[in-house]
Amino acid sequence: MSVLEPACPGTPSAPPSVAPSRSARFGAFVRGDRWQQQLARFTIVGVLSNIGYFLLFLLCYREGSEVANVVGALVSTAIANELHRRLTFRAADRVGWLAAQLEGGGIAVAGLIATSTVLAVLNHTVRSPGSAAEAGTVIVVTGLVGAVRFVLLRRWVY
Repeated sequence: MSVLEPACPGTPSAPPSVAPSRSARFGAFVRGDRWQQQLARFTIVGVLSNIGYFLLFLLCYREGSEVANVVGALVSTAIANELHRRLTFRAADRVGWLAAQLEGGGIAVAGLIATSTVLAVLNHTVRSPGSAAEAGTVIVVTGLVGAVRFVLLRRWVY
């Protein structure tokens, strides 16, 4: 009898495995390709790109909130488009980099228009709102635009 064979038929040869941890279950979930799993990856990429946007916004704020918004939006959108192409929708073999940037960027222009409009209204109605208030406002609008962006990217681009 081999060491790997059970002593009695029907007896498992190895001790029962430990149930996977919550993080292991989440990791397995995120790797799938259903829309819910794509949405989870989209959200992770979105959160990371919003953090990058926020840092760029603050870094460029001395040039004015509109300039900071445009720089933050352009850089974070380009990075997010590539991450969505490769990770979120796993479309690197179907959609080229330039197509993803042009199509994803085109969708992002609507977000840029929305955030720029909100910033203009905020600056017109609130006296000296400050960088944190402006960045927070833009992030809220960007989150709303992100929901529409997910649907458009999933249905149209990827």
